[in-house]
Amino acid sequence: ESTAALRTSRLAKMKKDESFLGRLGGTLARKKKSKEVSDLHEEGKNAINAPMLPTGVDIHPEDTLLEENTERIMLDPTSRENLKFKDLLKVLIDWINSELEEDRIIVKDLEEDCYDGQVLQKLFEKLSGRKLNVAEVTQSEIGQKQKLQTVLEAVNELLRPHGWTIEWSVDSIHSKNLVAILYLLVALAMHFQAPIRLPEHVSVQVVVVKVRCLLKNSSFFKTERDAFDTLLDHAPDKLNVVKTSLITFVNKHLNKLNLEVTELESQFADGVYLILLMGLLEDYFVPLYNFYLTPESFEQKVHNVSFAFELMQDGGLKKPKARPEDVVNLNLKSTLRVLYNLFTNYKNSE
Repeated sequence: ESTAALRTSRLAKMKKDESFLGRLGGTLARKKKSKEVSDLHEEGKNAINAPMLPTGVDIHPEDTLLEENTERIMLDPTSRENLKFKDLLKVLIDWINSELEEDRIIVKDLEEDCYDGQVLQKLFEKLSGRKLNVAEVTQSEIGQKQKLQTVLEAVNELLRPHGWTIEWSVDSIHSKNLVAILYLLVALAMHFQAPIRLPEHVSVQVVVVKVRCLLKNSSFFKTERDAFDTLLDHAPDKLNVVKTSLITFVNKHLNKLNLEVTELESQFADGVYLILLMGLLEDYFVPLYNFYLTPESFEQKVHNVSFAFELMQDGGLKKPKARPEDVVNLNLKSTLRVLYNLFTNYKNSE
């Protein structure tokens, strides 16, 4: 982990490894109720599959599935509970809503409302008095990124000559990276001398997830931070949400055979449920002579899990990263990786 602090006196000379949210001052009077997620199943699906959660936790599987030699900066979950950080979010949200009141735009969540470029476009146009040549409404990812590109080019062109360091990009904003969004909004507020007072000495913890290539024994070995390593290390409180969602997914199908899963680690360890689940997902019957229905030895269980992996590959899935032996040995992360792969590919199957 690394700590970041954003000093509003000047972002210009800061390095990314320095503090992120720094000396700001005061608050706005208006209040905003924090967004709540009450449905556990929906929260679990988001924790597994959404590109970025709107509230709660920023660390989840999709955030760590990165390309080689890339990195992503995410908020540590505990930072969202920081009172000064919450105050900063409220101040910025209230400021944006005040500026865009005539456009009848209401921002409730910075990540969800700023990522597609619409709000940022309107805010920049209002502050600068300059009309940007962009489409008003863009639903596709390509269209949203094109709009963001135009907006950010205009912002950067305005701010860079005044010494501001550009701590945001099209990809970081569109991926709902709250750190980048805050850098951008604070810079705009400071540059245009917004009539607001921001909280002082705000700091947050961030998690930097990196993927890199290592040279070992004259061969390249790709290493990456696994999504469930991150979950277990930095968001153990959300692990049960993910497990519950995966259990809901597998039971949706296993219930057709009057089977029920309550413990992911143990009930998939002998491979039987994995094999039956693949048959249900791909809509075929797996002959009983292909596997051990009541495996007793370690070798029989490994045979079953390996056979389940073969069925997955026959169904067009990539070879699981987990080893069959790890699943048999009740390794939770390995089991989660396998089930998450199935969830990703069959989540819409009936």
